[in-house]
Amino acid sequence: MTSRFLFAAAALIAAATAAQAQVAPTNFDQAAYITCKEAHAMAPEPRKMLATYLANHAAAYRGVVIPDGEQGAHLALLVRGGCTLAPDAYLFTVIDRAILADMSKLPKRK
Repeated sequence: MTSRFLFAAAALIAAATAAQAQVAPTNFDQAAYITCKEAHAMAPEPRKMLATYLANHAAAYRGVVIPDGEQGAHLALLVRGGCTLAPDAYLFTVIDRAILADMSKLPKRK
């Protein structure tokens, strides 16, 4: 009986965690502490919105703009590689480090 209860409780916790991972955070304090692994578990659209939000926040802090096109795609590849290497890293940290690595090539904020 106890093992059934523990299994049911674990299943409920896993389902709640999976459901929570599907929803994009509503403010920066929540968004900053999403790991790459948690972001990967999100649906594609909320994940893109989260990454864009965090990238714009980091870029504003660094005084640059995230461009469309090839430069933006290059940053996305850096973030993807960083998250592949360190899935437990915070997504915001990986994005900020990618921006920092390419900062000399990014257009300055006006």
